[in-house]
Amino acid sequence: MIGRLNHVGVATPSIETSTAMYRDLLGATAVGKPFDLPAQGVRVCFIDLPNSQIELIEPLGDDSPIHGFLAKNPRGGQHHVCYEVEDIIAARDALRARGATILGTGEPRIGAHGTPIIFVHPKDMGGVLVELMETPKEPHP
Repeated sequence: MIGRLNHVGVATPSIETSTAMYRDLLGATAVGKPFDLPAQGVRVCFIDLPNSQIELIEPLGDDSPIHGFLAKNPRGGQHHVCYEVEDIIAARDALRARGATILGTGEPRIGAHGTPIIFVHPKDMGGVLVELMETPKEPHP
């Protein structure tokens, strides 16, 4: 079921500060343009790596789900890992059948790559928040 690692999500109070760190300290050259994802309550920016991406996520609005994470981790930090799956519904149903908890309603929503996503509760994933996303049919801009 599990496919390639698509990205590591990193919560940050400031995408601008974080992109400067990745660029200036680590030499990142492929830094995307930040964009708002109102349905998720976040502002997002991808940093392309040779084998994956870093997804910087900043709160967007007062009801952003990232506020709670940043309250506990004011400087930000690793928020989740995201793996690709071929069929998001089949993956969700298989996980539920094996006893895993899917967050929210369990119905997939459209993520930052324009494909359906779900999140699996950290208690079922060794303490790590896991995002599953349906493998994109075409590269996302």
